Parts: sequence; C-alpha cells; structure tokens
Amino acid sequence: MTLFEKIASRQIPADIVYEDDLVIAFRDVGPQAPTHVLVVPKRAIPRIGEAAPSDHAVLGHLLIKAAEVARKLGIDQTGYRLVINNGPDGGESVPHLHVHLLGGRRMDWPPG
Repeated sequence: MTLFEKIASRQIPADIVYEDDLVIAFRDVGPQAPTHVLVVPKRAIPRIGEAAPSDHAVLGHLLIKAAEVARKLGIDQTGYRLVINNGPDGGESVPHLHVHLLGGRRMDWPPG
C-alpha cells in the first residue's frame, strides 16, 4: 500500500479538504506555498507516465476536482499552479500519481 492509499483508508491521519469516491485531497505536510494541497486518485496509478487509456476518466476527474478545491480554498481568483511530478528527476517522492495544488503567493517561472 502506498502512503496515499494509507491516508485514504485512514490508516495515517491527514488534513483532508475534499473527498469523493475517486479522489482525496489533503494538505501537504511540507508545504511549498501558503496553500499546498495534494489531490490524489484513490486507486493507485504509480505515475502519469504509467497511466493507461482506461485511466482517462479518473485523470479528468482529478484535474476538475483540483480546480474545485482551489475555489473552495479561495485561491482561484488570484491564481494557482498545478504540478504533477514523474520519476525521480521530476521530483516524484511517492510512487502514486498526485497533483500538487499550490497557491497563496506569486509563482515564478521557470520553477525549480
């Protein structure tokens, strides 16, 4: 079981801000912005590079719900960033696809 599956099954506590049948969203324990939430599919997909055509619906749902969480947290008007890391060089630390929702401050470009 991945760390995120354990959070979804309540084996590990988290500050959950949204949940439905397909995804769970919770605050990152090491925030990189004033608002830093992870939006995670409950079904483990190791990374975006391993997503299959059968994952189409959950991937779309993941992004729509990230935008909904941004509205709920009040960062939709000023702007936010969505980040998906893929592999070690991409910054992936948990092998379970997730979207970082970052906001509450100006995001510079390029990142990292």
